[in-house]
Amino acid sequence: MTRPVALDNVAHADLRVALRHGAAYGDSVNQALLFPTEFADAQRDFPILFNRDPAEGLQAVALLGLDRDENLFLEGDRWASRHIPLILQRGPFLIGLTEEGAGAVIQLDLDDPRVGAADGEPLFLPHGGQSRYLDHVGRILAAIHVGMGEAAAMYAAFDALGLIQPVALELMLDEERRYMIADHEVLAAERLDALDAAQLGELHRAGYLGPAFLIAASLGNMSRLIERKTVASA
Repeated sequence: MTRPVALDNVAHADLRVALRHGAAYGDSVNQALLFPTEFADAQRDFPILFNRDPAEGLQAVALLGLDRDENLFLEGDRWASRHIPLILQRGPFLIGLTEEGAGAVIQLDLDDPRVGAADGEPLFLPHGGQSRYLDHVGRILAAIHVGMGEAAAMYAAFDALGLIQPVALELMLDEERRYMIADHEVLAAERLDALDAAQLGELHRAGYLGPAFLIAASLGNMSRLIERKTVASA
């Protein structure tokens, strides 16, 4: 359960929020939603795949583990990756809409165990104004908000050109242990390479060509994921 409320500099003037990661805070997941605004950072660490949700349509995800609730990049209370998916970086903060629906506001989940921690970071300065931590949270939420707005059109363009393809990936840990990833789709590098000049130009003008190459290149991280799984299973 969550109990989101709009952040208020009067009601929450003295509130502190802990900077913590771990299984207790929702980080123990084998995949995490990604947004176009973080592809450049995410592709350095994670394979980027797609889920085709009946309600939400195509969604990009970072593959973090091979078993249920397994995050191979989470080591106790710290991440062993250069990038943390924005959806997990945001902690107990959410994006809400104003009552008029005209803009976005920062919301805080009061039921999150990090909220109110004595050793947490202040959200507001003693004499007014936001803390550096809250400024950081604002940038994360802004990147999520912008990414949410960009995603549907970008993925639709990829799909229209036949770039998003179902795939059955067989990952071998050793002769006896293998994993099949058959419920995802990928941006196929061979399909991207086969586009003609007009199609490439179309993607370039829309600002989608760079992200397409980043997503395709991210599949090279599968080998790193297997290495981390092998070490974790030893």
